Amino acid sequence: MSTIKVEVCYASVHEQKLISLNVLSGSSVIEVIEQSKIKNLFPEINLEKNKVGIFGKVLRSPEMCQLRSGDRIEIYRPLIKKQVK
Repeated sequence: MSTIKVEVCYASVHEQKLISLNVLSGSSVIEVIEQSKIKNLFPEINLEKNKVGIFGKVLRSPEMCQLRSGDRIEIYRPLIKKQVK
């Protein structure tokens, strides 16, 4: 089986990370997130709660989505509401 190059990214309030990976063609979004080990860097990531997308488009079923070479997987977190004074 061939490999493709993809990226996994996440941004916390204080830090952002972009991880490039070569993965097997046919890998799912969830498999690649696990392979990236990004959850070791950001333990607050919970894939049952955090939405996931590719290039800004939220995926309804990330476990079913097949990736293409060049895709950037994004793990989203809730935005912090800033109080207006």
